[in-house]
Amino acid sequence: MTAPIPLPPRQPAPAYPAPAYPAPGYTAPGYASPIPVVRTHIGHAIASEWTKIRTVRSTVWTLLCMFVVTLGIGTLFALSLSGEDYVGMPLLAGGFFGLMLGQLGIITLGVLVISSEYGTGMMRTTLTACPRRGRVLAAKAIVFFLLAFAMTLAAAVPTALVQMAVLSDQDAPSYAVDDPVMENSIVDGEVVASTDQVLGATVGAALYVALLGLLALAVGALLRHSAGAITTMLGVVLLPLLTALFLFGESLADLREALIEYSPLNGLASLYGIPMMGDELDSGWPLLGLLALVTGGALAAAFARLNAGDA
Repeated sequence: MTAPIPLPPRQPAPAYPAPAYPAPGYTAPGYASPIPVVRTHIGHAIASEWTKIRTVRSTVWTLLCMFVVTLGIGTLFALSLSGEDYVGMPLLAGGFFGLMLGQLGIITLGVLVISSEYGTGMMRTTLTACPRRGRVLAAKAIVFFLLAFAMTLAAAVPTALVQMAVLSDQDAPSYAVDDPVMENSIVDGEVVASTDQVLGATVGAALYVALLGLLALAVGALLRHSAGAITTMLGVVLLPLLTALFLFGESLADLREALIEYSPLNGLASLYGIPMMGDELDSGWPLLGLLALVTGGALAAAFARLNAGDA
């Protein structure tokens, strides 16, 4: 048996002087992207959400149905009363009946803007591309609110023009002056639409419906389920008024009046000059402000839920 051959001793690695890094004019090796790298901001998130909402087929059909229902029912209402000498309500009030149903399209779309991404799992991709979750929700809220306001205004304005064109030749009887609902609608014995009424039936109504849609978006972000969020919003819009109809007795009179007065449908009707309470309320702007506060609170809760939970 032969003895093992000894290995030569390991030579120490040569010492190289440490280069100054980075040296002047030094270029790191590797791939250089031809796409310029920029710092992202809220504008990029808004552009992304606008691309998503305008390329989804359901958005087009939902907004189209809202427009047709609002203008169609408002026009039918005006035509059905065109032969009457005196209708007994403000000149632009007929637009309420179309928008009362048309707003359901805006509410549904508000829920689907965010809940559909949770249903398909697209939200994970969205939050991966934009890790700042608050920015994602803010971009969705801005894009949807502006779109809902613009489309509702586009439906409310021609509806108001139809009401004025068809029903503007009414002669108010003498007793109509004592009607609190008509006190701002009669000038020299004729039924007219004042500037405040025009603003309420167009800009005010568009803001009110857009805020309801934004509230629906916040509810969709909180529940993350399309059917549940839509059902909740239908309850918010319809349940106060329906509940008040079944409250009888003097002991429940105050509760019944409060439910009717602060119901979303009464807020929209008040903007058209036909409050459901029939009292001194002649403007829906205070109820519009109340809706804005409720929507802001719901959005704050949605921001907290999105930042605290998983996708």
